[in-house]
Amino acid sequence: MKVQDSSIFVRNLRLYAYHGVMPQECQVGGWFTVSLRVHYNIYKAMESDDVNDTLNYAELCRLVTCEMVSPSRLLEHVAGRIAEAVFRRYPEATAIDLTLTKENPPMGADCGGAGVELHLINDKTKG
Repeated sequence: MKVQDSSIFVRNLRLYAYHGVMPQECQVGGWFTVSLRVHYNIYKAMESDDVNDTLNYAELCRLVTCEMVSPSRLLEHVAGRIAEAVFRRYPEATAIDLTLTKENPPMGADCGGAGVELHLINDKTKG
């Protein structure tokens, strides 16, 4: 058996943070959700049943939380920091899909959130 594609994911991690361009966003803060899919060959963990042979999704949550604590003006900047932290911790990850949503953006519209989506390739894993 050969794994063609596999990933570890965290869906809709909800965190309170202080990101934004407007002064009140930096002072009052708001709720954000992060969804993260890390492309990674899980074959070894499929065979071993050992958490040390895979990406630990609890560790992914910790990495995201650490980056969300540091305020930024732009969600693009936060998303980039999260991706860098994941690639640094898991250099064998081949790609990351990341969605970062501000649940209640101050833009005068009634919406389910606004944010950024990224698909990033780890250049270090290219053959």
